Amino acid sequence: MKYLQFILLALLLSTCSEPASAPENDAMPVTATPPTPKPVLDLKAANNLADLPLSCIQHEYPNKLGQTVGSKDDLGEPSALHPAFYGCFDWHSAVHGHWSLIALLKDFPALERAGEARKMLAQNLSPANIAAEVAYFERATEKSYERTYGWAWLLKLDEELLTWDDPLARELHTNLQPLTDLIAARYLDFLPKLNYAIRTGEHPNTAFGLAFAYDYALAADKAALLQEINTTARRFYLDDTDCPISWEPGGYDFLSPCLEEIDIMRRVLPADEFHPWLADFLPPLTKPGYQLAVGEVSDRTDGKLVHLDGLNFSRAWVLYGLARQYPDQYGHLENLANAHASYSLPNLVGDSYEGGHWLGSFAIYAMRQ
Repeated sequence: MKYLQFILLALLLSTCSEPASAPENDAMPVTATPPTPKPVLDLKAANNLADLPLSCIQHEYPNKLGQTVGSKDDLGEPSALHPAFYGCFDWHSAVHGHWSLIALLKDFPALERAGEARKMLAQNLSPANIAAEVAYFERATEKSYERTYGWAWLLKLDEELLTWDDPLARELHTNLQPLTDLIAARYLDFLPKLNYAIRTGEHPNTAFGLAFAYDYALAADKAALLQEINTTARRFYLDDTDCPISWEPGGYDFLSPCLEEIDIMRRVLPADEFHPWLADFLPPLTKPGYQLAVGEVSDRTDGKLVHLDGLNFSRAWVLYGLARQYPDQYGHLENLANAHASYSLPNLVGDSYEGGHWLGSFAIYAMRQ
């Protein structure tokens, strides 16, 4: 009897000492999947998607200000506080609504409502309106306003203007400069103070903010900002391994913490560093049959639950970007990106305002990749 007890105890200790595998190694199947057609951003799709920002960038209510009120004197109508970016429910959605129109006009000069779009952009992004936006950011209570999600989209907006050869783009780029310069300066001030990366699936995600700021700094030749982003990304992410993507998505996610990290590191690291890093960070992703289930939305009239449509688009743009940059190693990910984008794309036009005020931008950005 004592001998039997000894054997059972030995087996128990052996089992307890066996290291557990990362969740991804068991949870992520690697089997062949049927091909999914790639969503195409053609003129017809562009006309449909343009309706979304055209219907919201000058649509003031409902509105979520996200304001810190220092006194009653700080209160005001959204269009008074933010004369450039008062529509689309909140400031950051207004910013990327403007980006959407600029991107579509740039890619499709024959856009049906091009004249209306150009008029709205000129009205909203006037020198006086941008000066008022700068004044708001300079309030003592608003030093962290829209950090860093709104900051990132503002820089993406200016990047789009910088790379569009059009008289309107040059005018709007000049108008936007005081605000762009302020945001770039805030990045330079903030990043060295941030001791730990923010790894959420919503607005504050550090990797997302770094990736968009990187693209702007590269396009605008902002060496100091580019260097700070490189330093910060390496500081936060270079030693990361075994990202638990099987824990995703969270119920309100519109960004993937794991994939957003990949998105900035593919920009920052040269190929000979990036491939070994990714093999350690998310090993199954490198396998041709890698699968990742789409985020399923249960109620598109719920402003938080519809975030998962955004997750599908943001996952798609990360996967497209990776497949485009390194087709030999990660070209297999394009089909997975197609599946994510195709799940949410049919629900955009005619959707409730909860998703319609922002999701078009995510779809456009994904399909342009």
